[in-house]
Amino acid sequence: MSIPPERRVALAVTALGALAFVVLALVLVPWHPVPGGTPGPADAGSVFTAAEIQRGEDFSRWARIWSRSSLVVSVLVACGLGFGPWGRRLAARLRGWWWVRVVLAVAVLAVVGRVLTLPFAVLLRRHVLDHGLSHQAWSAFALDLVKNELVGIVATSIVLVILVGCARRWHRAWPAVAGGLLGVLVLAGSFVYPVVVEPLFNSFSSLEAGPLRTEVLELATRENVPVDDVLVADASRRTTTLNAYVSGFGGTRRVVLYDNLVQDVPRDQALSVVAHELAHARHDDVLTGSLLGVAGAVFGVGLLGLLVGAVGGRRSLTMGDPVVVPLVLALVALGTVLATPVENGISRRIETRADVDALEVTHDPGAFVGVQRQLALHSLADPTPPAWSQWWFGSHPTTLTRIAIARQLAGE
Repeated sequence: MSIPPERRVALAVTALGALAFVVLALVLVPWHPVPGGTPGPADAGSVFTAAEIQRGEDFSRWARIWSRSSLVVSVLVACGLGFGPWGRRLAARLRGWWWVRVVLAVAVLAVVGRVLTLPFAVLLRRHVLDHGLSHQAWSAFALDLVKNELVGIVATSIVLVILVGCARRWHRAWPAVAGGLLGVLVLAGSFVYPVVVEPLFNSFSSLEAGPLRTEVLELATRENVPVDDVLVADASRRTTTLNAYVSGFGGTRRVVLYDNLVQDVPRDQALSVVAHELAHARHDDVLTGSLLGVAGAVFGVGLLGLLVGAVGGRRSLTMGDPVVVPLVLALVALGTVLATPVENGISRRIETRADVDALEVTHDPGAFVGVQRQLALHSLADPTPPAWSQWWFGSHPTTLTRIAIARQLAGE
């Protein structure tokens, strides 16, 4: 039996995306980042007191319950609307140009999903407040939720308009065209995110002149990372958690420290965190993630081309019909959950390499262990999370694994 031309294109795009992802992952991901191999986690009792362990476990248990429940409900809602008749009927009632109908469908479904998962967000928020991890007012929290939802609606609408528009213009070749366009969009999004999206949630200022700034710039020189500036985010108005990160690449790359990290930890520990983030910049880890995202987008578009008609129900759907939006969002929701272990498995290895680099450039395992302990205490992290949870959702090695690596490299 011959394969229809449109399915042949979708198969080719799927295969190309999968091959590109595998090749990029083999070449760019540090699969064995620790010299001598990654050790088992350190003993929790050698790092934390019994009371600290209990507090972290108690907080994390309920945080997992609320966040995982929200995830399950959001996926069930997406699948119910996408695979059943309700979402299709809702999308069919929308009026306007085809692209207006796509945007409206995305917005309506996003609001429905947010309303149904809002109780879990509120419960998790109360849990965070009860444990003193935030001092942010409820009004500011609500504003952040709204802004986050709007950013999601805009980004998702752009993707869906490209998909539906390409399918309307190129009936057979749309997966190839849309895959290429979305790949470019992924790269563009990573590039502009630091200067377009991040300022919506935080204000940034240059790290003040002083010993810390001087040592940060010296550290950047030792790691061969060109840094014109180091930014401080006013994160303490939202959370007591300590953090730092690198975002963007090329002309938009930035190293950002939380203000409470600058203010609340000793300078040698802050430098250990900065060294970790500079390692990400030195290895262009944001660009690596973006390239893997491009390959994943191409693979996902090809898979959509294969699945949309097959799971569209009794009325065969095509990507060129705005009524397909609920189905696409359902498939994306499922695909995102299923891809999470792969994404986080890669992320953990990249984060481990940054830890190793930070230890090698600072030659200060004591500061590294000290700041890892502080990071865990300030976020009430579970020292020994369930293995399934760490495998599926853990984007970083556990605190005890990171400390074990530091001890191993120090020869302890």
